[in-house]
Amino acid sequence: MHFLSMTKAPPSFVLIVLLLTNLLGPPATAQPPSGGLQLLIVEGDGAINNVKQRVNRETIVQVEDENHRPIAGAAVIFFLPNQGPGGTFPNGSTTFTTTTNAQGQATVRGIQYNQQAGPMQMRVTASFGGQTASLIVNQTNMIGPATAGGSSSAGMSAGTKWLIIAAIAGGAAAAGIVAGTHGGGSTATPTPTVTITAGSATVGAPQ
Repeated sequence: MHFLSMTKAPPSFVLIVLLLTNLLGPPATAQPPSGGLQLLIVEGDGAINNVKQRVNRETIVQVEDENHRPIAGAAVIFFLPNQGPGGTFPNGSTTFTTTTNAQGQATVRGIQYNQQAGPMQMRVTASFGGQTASLIVNQTNMIGPATAGGSSSAGMSAGTKWLIIAAIAGGAAAAGIVAGTHGGGSTATPTPTVTITAGSATVGAPQ
């Protein structure tokens, strides 16, 4: 009977195998999917806040997964600046914590803005399942006229006031000219006087 004998591979063959392994590298392994927690601005970016108004535009963000599906129950924190143009949330603090709804959205409203005008950056962070995301909402605070609880003249611009004054003055002058041309030899009709003050215009006959 003849038995097959196992022979060792020649050194040259082993060397070739090692060289090929180094050139090709290790076998490819499955890579984890790219992406992660996504935080998007739905409403509020670029808003202009009138610090004298009680109601301003609300800020809404949305949390999504890597497949752009909304995530409910994610923790969201809003941060207002501690210095410069800013304000406080309804809880009296510069931070506000909430969770996303079924649509993956978190909303903050009722901010009490301070009396400083200029650009304001609201920072927002979201966390869910050990992942985090953050973004900046850019807004601008301005000091404008109050539109609630004040008189109509308080919300009227200076240009609008002077246009009204000019119209009244022009009408009074025209009335005086017509009265003078139709009077003939009769007694001249007194020309109405126009009194202009800083906030109003009145027309009346001489006293």
